[in-house]
Amino acid sequence: MDYLYYVFFLLVTLIVLVTAHELGHFLMARWAGLHVVRFSVGFGKPMVSWHDRRGTEFCIAMVPLGGYVRMYDRRDADAEAHAPRMPARSYDALSPWWRIAVALAGPAANFVLAFLVFWILSVMGVSSLVPIIGSVAQDSPAERAGLLPGDEIVAVDDVDTPAWTDVSLALAGRLGDTGVIELRLRRSQAPAIHTIGIEDWLGSVQDPDTIGALGIGVEQLAIIGGVEEGGAAERGGLRGGDRIVAVDGEPVALWSEFVARVQESAERTLAVTVERGAERVTVRLTPARMTAEDTEYGYVGARLDTPIRVVRYGAFEALGRAASETYAKTVLTVDLLGKMLTLDVPATNLAGPITIGKVTGDSARAGLDRFLWILALLSISLGIINLVPIPILDGGHVMYSLVEIVRSKPVSMHAQAVGAQIGLAIVVGLMLFVFYVDIARWLPGS
Repeated sequence: MDYLYYVFFLLVTLIVLVTAHELGHFLMARWAGLHVVRFSVGFGKPMVSWHDRRGTEFCIAMVPLGGYVRMYDRRDADAEAHAPRMPARSYDALSPWWRIAVALAGPAANFVLAFLVFWILSVMGVSSLVPIIGSVAQDSPAERAGLLPGDEIVAVDDVDTPAWTDVSLALAGRLGDTGVIELRLRRSQAPAIHTIGIEDWLGSVQDPDTIGALGIGVEQLAIIGGVEEGGAAERGGLRGGDRIVAVDGEPVALWSEFVARVQESAERTLAVTVERGAERVTVRLTPARMTAEDTEYGYVGARLDTPIRVVRYGAFEALGRAASETYAKTVLTVDLLGKMLTLDVPATNLAGPITIGKVTGDSARAGLDRFLWILALLSISLGIINLVPIPILDGGHVMYSLVEIVRSKPVSMHAQAVGAQIGLAIVVGLMLFVFYVDIARWLPGS
């Protein structure tokens, strides 16, 4: 039933983003004195609808994959049937500057939504895994650059990275680049800067693992967060803060490695070497024998020390943080889209509804803060895409109005009709492409 879960969060995400976008158009149209005929969330036959005192119909339609605001235009064939009940302007009577304002208000609303979400997250506080390197692959770019397990990645190219997601996004901004990636690390509380050379970095890779490509593992280090009272770990002398470095003389660095050794050693004494402060200590543990679902395994009663960071700001300070986050994510999105247009990054990295549904569903499972964060990123993406100067998109309407300003006369209706057909073909073609990429991405063995 997971697919229903993903469909639900896809629909929630689309409804929120589309409503915000169309609300921007609606409010600017009202400010311009226009009569708005219909505000629709979704396409097709309305399921629910109502009218306000000005005669505007608000509705939720059958197909929730978009929405629109229809404005009164005397040039429409059915204009008479939608004439305003009270004095109002027609779209064709607007100056080109007002039409530009109405067109830009939709994308602007998406950026405002992202700003508000980032502000809420900044005030509410976001809990994130601290980006502490768990492992470094042998002969990898990270190893050659001198990175070590236990290093905390503080910044990538001067972009602060308080969480692994920030590291991933900062590295994504370097896709297709040639040059140097600069990593600022914290090693035993001392700062250090390491550089990694790149050339056309992951430029031809679909869905690249930017962190893994450097040879950096995000696994958790084998550091004890605490022990159960009376358990084998406490009896053996393990303490919170101990970092396990070996079991029976064999190196161990990751928590998963320590757990595997314990589980295969029920009732067999292990010599566990740990780093405790500045010294190394060896303790002896005898895992208890446990049984679950007819499977026996060893258990010592120790829990992982999970490095969590909560980033929180005051209401006023959060305004600046939200603005900088919105700006940074906008620049990153524009940069990646530009690289796709220049073929420096494959267009197969575009996400369609299947991927969006899975990402939003998984983020909702991870917590409200992760879902809101993804929502803000998608809102920025929607705003940017709508600014592309393709007829039928908001950027296309802006382009027509700018041409009218330059020529001192409007673009002919015939030219606009032809442009609309071309724009529709481009948009439909793009939608079919991302559907194809989505399906191919999730096919078994892809």
